[in-house]
Amino acid sequence: MHAEQIVVKKKALEALASANKNVAVGTTAMRTLESLYWFAVGLRNDGDAPFKVEQSTPCISYPSLPDRHEAIEIILTYMTAKGIDQLVGETSIYIYPGYKFRMCDGLITNFHQPGSTLLLLIAAFIGDWKKIYSDALQLDYRFLSYGDSSLLLP
Repeated sequence: MHAEQIVVKKKALEALASANKNVAVGTTAMRTLESLYWFAVGLRNDGDAPFKVEQSTPCISYPSLPDRHEAIEIILTYMTAKGIDQLVGETSIYIYPGYKFRMCDGLITNFHQPGSTLLLLIAAFIGDWKKIYSDALQLDYRFLSYGDSSLLLP
């Protein structure tokens, strides 16, 4: 899985802290939100962990894990202590079936190419993606970057 840069402003994290549900708009946003969670886990275990989320980070065994609101508070506390208004980091998180989503309750995205890592992310999120994609094909939806989109809820 390729690495992507993440830039998140403190205001965005404050908005997330007060939200009851998070719907990512795009798979990059979903990877960002999930990566923020794992960054918070790293901070909780090592108060000065770098903002670099590896592919295997979610697979590590942790004694306990915070809920999403605790995770955001950990990051906000870190930012306040450091006197920073934005985070800049990197993620290589690889989301595939079996992954437990910690931050996202929904996803708005287009229809992705079969065999892609993005389709694996979709499969991890909703399970039976084939039914949705079959319906989209029958209804003549457009696929890929400039096609139709969908609201996915697990």
